[in-house]
Amino acid sequence: MTIADPEGQGKEAKGRIPTDILILLVLLLSSTLAFGLGILAGKDMVKTDGKDGFWIEQLPKEPVEVSGGPASALKAVEAIVPVQPAVVEVKTYMASKNGTKFYLPTCGTAKRIKEENRVWFATKEEAESAGYGPAANCPGL
Repeated sequence: MTIADPEGQGKEAKGRIPTDILILLVLLLSSTLAFGLGILAGKDMVKTDGKDGFWIEQLPKEPVEVSGGPASALKAVEAIVPVQPAVVEVKTYMASKNGTKFYLPTCGTAKRIKEENRVWFATKEEAESAGYGPAANCPGL
């Protein structure tokens, strides 16, 4: 009984697998590994300071003297002023300035109104107070 040559066994196994399949397997395994490591790194970064997702911090508006050391870093952090979120106007309902009915933007008739003729409203009450009534052919009104 003899011990088999391990180098010969490896060459024999390599000869049975086509080169294209071998390259494809190596690429698939390495990309899967890279993706998994990216997911793990992302999970660690998200839990920073108890915040989830993305956030934006405002940089100081006034220049901070750069003298170095921890004191200048403290001045830079103190100069940051929190930003109030902007008020976004909600446009839920639309009407034609030449018409008498208001629609949801997803209704077929609303899609045919030219951009320059569109009038937007945030609520049904706002549209009704402007003299428009709900369209009968628009589901959801």
